[in-house]
Amino acid sequence: MTSPITEPTQPASPVGKRERPRWARRLMGLVAIGVAAIGGALAYRHLWYARPVGHGPAGPSVPAERFEDDHGTWSDREVLLLGIGDSVTAGFGASAGMGYFDRLVSNPKNDFPDMEGKCLSQVLPNLVHRNLAIAGYNSLECLEHQIPKIGIQDADTFGVVVMTIGGNDIIHNYGRSAPREGAMYGATLEQAIPWIENFRARLDAIIDQIAAKFPGGCEFFIANIYDPTDGVGDAANAGLPNWPDGLKILDMYNAIIATAAEKRKNVELVDMRRLFLGHGIHCRKFWQPYYDAKDAHYWYGENLEDPNDRGYDALRRLFLTDMARVLPPLLEDGD
Repeated sequence: MTSPITEPTQPASPVGKRERPRWARRLMGLVAIGVAAIGGALAYRHLWYARPVGHGPAGPSVPAERFEDDHGTWSDREVLLLGIGDSVTAGFGASAGMGYFDRLVSNPKNDFPDMEGKCLSQVLPNLVHRNLAIAGYNSLECLEHQIPKIGIQDADTFGVVVMTIGGNDIIHNYGRSAPREGAMYGATLEQAIPWIENFRARLDAIIDQIAAKFPGGCEFFIANIYDPTDGVGDAANAGLPNWPDGLKILDMYNAIIATAAEKRKNVELVDMRRLFLGHGIHCRKFWQPYYDAKDAHYWYGENLEDPNDRGYDALRRLFLTDMARVLPPLLEDGD
């Protein structure tokens, strides 16, 4: 007897495991690649172009003990707080009352709790203030136009001079015109050397001429110049023309400001450059050496030249910290 001829059988497909058509698999692969590409583009944009400003207080904590009631006032003398220089001291771009000079004088409404009572009017009952700084001024204009406006002060008046100077010498005119003294953006180091040396002499003249206006003595707090590129030197990433020698020139200007402070007992260097590193155009790049994981935010305004409100907060804290260290013993000796 022969066996009946049977048709070969196929194994049954498991329930729910039906194989997708080849076109569907390809479509899903393309979707996955597209999602990955979009995610990568968003991450790239976030790291390279996003500049969130953040919220809340910025910068260092100001020691409280020098501002507490039981410590008393720093002095009963008349003290003139004098602002000199450019837009940073003028408070350009800040909300009303939020520039660093204004916040040195008094706390703005609804100031951060950790800064309540930490201002000069709290500890200097006879404080007067005058801000001569003008947005856009370079060091040449400062010497020519601002210094003559300072009258000779009474012998009983002590001067506290805050100054930001030299930044406009460097960044103007953003490469839109040929480099020149007072507006050297795009200059080679060789071109800039004589202008840099002129700045050295000019800064000395500014300090000496202001000091001569205060027969009762004065103390200077001079900020150096910050670097919005966070030490990278790639101004092109901020929308400006490429400038190969930009950081070298900036460093030489800052060296002159540091030297002016080192050689005078009445001049304090306020290290604004160091304070702002990590809060410029590369603030989100965690691999950069100045990345600030606690506050990876942008402290500059839209014009790149001036701080935003949080940057001005950080700057007033830096000034106040230096003032609280220097002024009380100095004013006590002068009483």
